[in-house]
Amino acid sequence: MFFIYIYKKIFFMKSFLVPVDFSVTSENAAEYAVALTLDIPGVEIILYHVYNRINFATLTDKEEGSRKMVTDAELNALKDKLKYSDNQIIRIESEEGSFIDNIEKYVLSNHIDMVIMGITGSSRIKQVFMGTNTLNVIRHINTPVMIIPPDAKFTRISNILFVSDFKDVARTTPFVSLKKVLDFLKPKLKILNVDSEHYIELTDEFKIEKETMEDKLNSYNPEFSFLRAYDFLDGINNFAEAKEIDAIITCPKKHGIISQLFKTSHTKKLAYHSHIPTIAISQ
Repeated sequence: MFFIYIYKKIFFMKSFLVPVDFSVTSENAAEYAVALTLDIPGVEIILYHVYNRINFATLTDKEEGSRKMVTDAELNALKDKLKYSDNQIIRIESEEGSFIDNIEKYVLSNHIDMVIMGITGSSRIKQVFMGTNTLNVIRHINTPVMIIPPDAKFTRISNILFVSDFKDVARTTPFVSLKKVLDFLKPKLKILNVDSEHYIELTDEFKIEKETMEDKLNSYNPEFSFLRAYDFLDGINNFAEAKEIDAIITCPKKHGIISQLFKTSHTKKLAYHSHIPTIAISQ
């Protein structure tokens, strides 16, 4: 039976990992994950929590075990609240250790197809904690990470926006991962580049990179847009609103797009920080 389960998991089942810190934001991400995969056969959603070890000399094995029991009870309570279908298997998993180290190993060993998580928590401390954890997950795993804004409610993802810097597209764009996300969501694909140097005519460099992108993604009938804007984030947000974008895909690069995407201020709200989920796919 164990072999059959592993066989199904590797070859048929799609697995989604939802890190839970018991904040409203992480619970909302769990609800979003269920809604996103509701009509997909053979889906497994794992509600996942990592608790830190308490290094008290007086802590007994019984007390240590009770921490896992309490955590599992909370995860089961969340599971019971979720409105999932017969197509979906919901499991819980709790582990002791370091969140990033544990999740990196878990994603790799359990063939996770996508991590779905929130970006902030229900308090200032949790905002720092959950926000930092989300960024670290993106940096440390190669699996797509879908970031759910705090107030996001699921709507069918009909239009998806892929943001690219159009620099060395063939080498730096993870087309295999990108295509897997597109095949799963089946949206209309729009591709955007924001640059302050764009004019009426694209430069030869941009034309070459566009041709490469077209060749790689031709079967998805992409719609290309090149937007002249001095503020990268404002450009994305305005475009997303105008085109009724349901999710944004980015390719994190060190000190590149991703470092800008996760800066916030009172006057500049990121797409992921409003109602639009962001999917980060690694190179």
